[in-house]
Amino acid sequence: MTSLQDLSTNRFPVRRMDFDFAELKQYWLNNDVGLTHFMTALSAFFPVGERFFVDSVRALRKHPNVADNVDLQAQISAFIGQEAMHSKEHHAMNMKFAEFGYEDIAWMEQATATVLKARFIFKPLASMDQINLAATCALEHFTALLAEQVLNNPKFLSELESDPLMFKMWAWHAIEETEHKAVAYDVYQQVYGTDKGSAYVWRVVGIIMATVLILSAQTYFTARLLRKDGKLSPKYWLHAANTFYGPRGMFTKSIPHFLDYFRPSFHPNDHDIVQMLKDWKVKLSFSDY
Repeated sequence: MTSLQDLSTNRFPVRRMDFDFAELKQYWLNNDVGLTHFMTALSAFFPVGERFFVDSVRALRKHPNVADNVDLQAQISAFIGQEAMHSKEHHAMNMKFAEFGYEDIAWMEQATATVLKARFIFKPLASMDQINLAATCALEHFTALLAEQVLNNPKFLSELESDPLMFKMWAWHAIEETEHKAVAYDVYQQVYGTDKGSAYVWRVVGIIMATVLILSAQTYFTARLLRKDGKLSPKYWLHAANTFYGPRGMFTKSIPHFLDYFRPSFHPNDHDIVQMLKDWKVKLSFSDY
């Protein structure tokens, strides 16, 4: 397992982005209705979801097991900055998309908060700080897996490149998700542990709940957007479903890494993506430490 000491040089910057979505097209992802709505439905999670991640980590950054760790504190600060930018940019994208008649996107952002409230059913069993951070660790694992699949899928990237602005936005988000994928986990590890007893149990409960809630809510959000267009027919969504859930789909291909989370000794940095990140930062001309 990668120790916290091994991560002492894992610093990453906060990139201040300010994307201009004024020219965003209705079907921005290669004029594909299903793919556009699938990714837009995913975007609906981020404004509220990213703020939840920030609050969950910030609540424990002054814990005695974390407060004096200079390297981890620097990573927490960068994590908060990156997630705040993700929330800001995705909200701006969502509000532009609403101008095409998809007013429900604002409802979907708020519905995400309702989905996250499912965690309160566990309140009698553990502290909310632990439950919130366990959920954040699980959701960060989920988003990091998706980010890696996006960055490593030439076919999907070729479709995404149909809109240079959206290509850069999603690549930027994916890069940063992989950069900070271990921060919440390291805080959880330092405060609660991760590999045995209740610490491990809550970590596993978190990933199970996250998977069920994300997949069900995201599917519903996508269907709701398609219904708004009157395009619930399989000919509009089958390609998107196959892209993510087909035999060679992005989620399907990530299942072995997804299941690795259940290993007691798991750590996000066990899966090496250092060279991949370097290559992408060069491609997008991103600076690094």
